[in-house]
Amino acid sequence: MSKTMSWFRYLSVGVVMIFVSVLFLVWMLPLLPWRHLRVRSCNAYGKIAGRLMFTAIGAKPVIHNLHNLHAQKPAIYVSNHTSQLDMWFGMWMCPFGVAGIAKKEIVQAPGLGWLYLLSGHPLIDRSNRERAIATMKDVAEFLKKHRFGLWVWPEGTRSRSGKLQVFKKGFAHAALATKMPIVPVVVFNAAEILPINEMRFFPGKLLVEVLPAIDTSKWTVETLDQHVQAVREVFVQRLAAGAPA
Repeated sequence: MSKTMSWFRYLSVGVVMIFVSVLFLVWMLPLLPWRHLRVRSCNAYGKIAGRLMFTAIGAKPVIHNLHNLHAQKPAIYVSNHTSQLDMWFGMWMCPFGVAGIAKKEIVQAPGLGWLYLLSGHPLIDRSNRERAIATMKDVAEFLKKHRFGLWVWPEGTRSRSGKLQVFKKGFAHAALATKMPIVPVVVFNAAEILPINEMRFFPGKLLVEVLPAIDTSKWTVETLDQHVQAVREVFVQRLAAGAPA
């Protein structure tokens, strides 16, 4: 796709996203006393915003083994991160009653950031380890109270090289506190459709596979590092094998 067309689509999507975000911002205000309702409302926003993004850039999600997404609920959904498209995919893909978690810097984004601030979805300060741990404890209590799931990108930030990065432990602490199963969601080619640091899109199929849930009921603090590495290894092996036909 030419740079001119990419810029046109980018700006068009930006205008539409801000408009949709403002509408949901207005909707959120009366729901301020009920965080769980705001999270569910933002799930609805994600379905709309994600579909708008896919349409604008010509991405066509192809989901393999979708049944694994709904096989066990609530669950902690863990996905890899190589493109800005991952955020929109996660918002669109995650089931209702699933909270996302984002870096605190997202609130600086016009429209989307303001909506996130009101949405009830947790924000994490990755620059402060103690504060991040405290946030995950609060998140775990919220999830257990409302039987909500959690969507996480454990790498913490997008991979600039396209290679899988080290997994941070936040998702594992949440699993330890809630005993929810972990569902790996492997995204194969998001960076090919929407490359990092480029204002150009390459329409095509977005290939995704949802793997069987990983039981966490017997995880312990002492073995947490091993479990984090084991979950990461699931991604390493699946990505190395290539996207499903």
